[in-house]
Amino acid sequence: MDASHTPRATWRNTTHDWAGTVDVGHLTRIRRDPAAFAPSGTLHLVLEVVAYAADEAESRGGGHCRVTVRPDGSVAVVDDGRGTDTRLDERGETVKKPVMATKDLRFFDRADAPLLPDGHPRRGMSTVAALSTWLVHTNRRRNGSWTQRYEHGSPATGLQSVPDDGTTGTSVHFLPAEPLLPADSGTVRDLTRLAGSWPHLDVTVLGRDRR
Repeated sequence: MDASHTPRATWRNTTHDWAGTVDVGHLTRIRRDPAAFAPSGTLHLVLEVVAYAADEAESRGGGHCRVTVRPDGSVAVVDDGRGTDTRLDERGETVKKPVMATKDLRFFDRADAPLLPDGHPRRGMSTVAALSTWLVHTNRRRNGSWTQRYEHGSPATGLQSVPDDGTTGTSVHFLPAEPLLPADSGTVRDLTRLAGSWPHLDVTVLGRDRR
């Protein structure tokens, strides 16, 4: 059902709590213990992002994701899904599901959280945002496209409209923060080795030393 123009308080929480936009305590907890929330370092952060693309691909019967390791050590993950849920509330204000700055109710602090392909528990996209110096989330949906920048997990901008290009999907581009190492050729090799872990998602890995 389309929840647009209905009271935000009536929206059902499935993966994140629509009532909040930023959980400062949650983000601070992650930043204080990067070894616990990114046990395999930058690789784990990338896998956290790709897992969301895999969820979307499974729900649609298939999908594609491109992971690019950039020369500056940042990583861009782009998928062809429906895009992050974005709605209009009863006041006509645009509200994006708070996937970056609040906890994923399905995984965070759950003893039964599924394991990612590196063998460590999935915690959610907020771990990526909190452990990144910056992160840019670009979203394309049938009802509009926008981008938003985060710094150490907190929004640095509001939602900024971008021109539609006829596609849908999500782009997450981030630079891991210290003490995590930037992505490198080793990250590319590990991602290539693990790319087939999701049966419904076709993953292409591009980056350093791919010759």
